[in-house]
Amino acid sequence: MTARAGRPRATSRESIAEAACELFLEQGYEHVAITDIASRAGVSRSSFFNYFSSKADILWAGLDLRLAALDDRLGAVTAADGADADTAVRREILRLADGFAPDSLALAVVNADQMGLADELAREAAQRTAHIAGAASGALVRCGRDRLAADITGAAWGGAVLAAIDAWAREGAGRAPLAQHLVRAAEIVSGLTAGPGPTRGD
Repeated sequence: MTARAGRPRATSRESIAEAACELFLEQGYEHVAITDIASRAGVSRSSFFNYFSSKADILWAGLDLRLAALDDRLGAVTAADGADADTAVRREILRLADGFAPDSLALAVVNADQMGLADELAREAAQRTAHIAGAASGALVRCGRDRLAADITGAAWGGAVLAAIDAWAREGAGRAPLAQHLVRAAEIVSGLTAGPGPTRGD
């Protein structure tokens, strides 16, 4: 297979993602097949799957890697954190923004209508929101938080992260770091969930 003119012969996650986004803009997400992306990037279909598991993975892989690391970090938050459980959860969630650079997800958020994937983005975002909510809630419950309070706080964190990413992308992902938006979102969560809430047995 001949590489597309002007595109480096060496394949990479970034070059495949770039080719995919070009096609999503030109033809619409639903009309682009994985074989189309591979052809545009100048790689084989099997090479595509060395980097991504699906079309959706092209958009979400960067965030999903960070969420896997967040799971590990929140899993280490225990009752030893005591009254500082909220602080520990906040600290670990804020670390999601470390080194977060504009990628295909940011491009897709801004061009969702043109790419024809607004509904797809909403579905996938809901899954990540629930993922973060569950991880945060689990950490708080292990620290003695009442399940209802933990679930509400976790839901707030899940919504806050995805809302911060959306705001960051729409305001120009390269203009300010994601951390700026995530810190503001964290402040809002803290205001909504002020107070330690009841613990089990209260």
